[in-house]
Amino acid sequence: MASARAALALAISLAAFGAPARAQEEVPPPPTNKWSFAGPFGKFDRAQLQRGFKVYREVCQTCHSLKLVAFRTLADPGGPGFTTAQATAIAAEYQVKGEPDDQGDDQAARARYGAVPPDMSVIAKARGYERGFPRWVGDVFTQYQEQGVDYITALMRGYKDSPPAGVNIPSGSFYNEYFPGHAIAMPPPLTDGRVEYTDGTPATVEQYAKDISAFLMWTAEPHLETRKRVGMQVFIFLVVLAGLLYFTKKKVWHEVELHPEELKPRPPSEYPRA
Repeated sequence: MASARAALALAISLAAFGAPARAQEEVPPPPTNKWSFAGPFGKFDRAQLQRGFKVYREVCQTCHSLKLVAFRTLADPGGPGFTTAQATAIAAEYQVKGEPDDQGDDQAARARYGAVPPDMSVIAKARGYERGFPRWVGDVFTQYQEQGVDYITALMRGYKDSPPAGVNIPSGSFYNEYFPGHAIAMPPPLTDGRVEYTDGTPATVEQYAKDISAFLMWTAEPHLETRKRVGMQVFIFLVVLAGLLYFTKKKVWHEVELHPEELKPRPPSEYPRA
């Protein structure tokens, strides 16, 4: 009887301590957004890429680097659509330094946020979330590959002033609805009106989040449009080749189908002599 009571007390204690932990781990799936580059025929929106680059320059580059992105790619086909002169002018504004060390930028960032901000070159492909069953089955048919940009967009919009009941956030961290564990070292980077758009696009956190996410998708896969175009060409080629092979087979075997007796084995005496 005593052992049963002890087991019951232990179970209650574990449940009491486990409830906040479970609440801490529950992360809702990011909302699915509509992207111009989604699907087999998708292409980047040049204006959106340029707005996203503007958000990166005025907000994100303070902490986050793009080490794998060369300035010349800003003028490459399939990119933001800058001219070579514009890309050259942008590059001239930067002073390239050596790699940071423990006494340089990394140390300063670690002291400021408690963690080193990650490089953002391929973050749109490196980050993501599990879609789960049965959503991933539909993704096979819709060719959904935008987990990364949907996650980044949700992360930028997921900051809350205070955590909900039952969720404890360490000191110096910020609550984010979509960040694993909800405690993120980076303070909210976006606020309405922080970046001025000159094309009339709303200067809101929601718009900033989508624009910077689209730009980071391009940095992670700058040849996305070429890949899709070549893939479609290969698909069309295979369909045509399959059709040609089918009709060639029908032509070759047409006489055999009309005269099936020709397939019957003949005695050796009927074969022509050399």
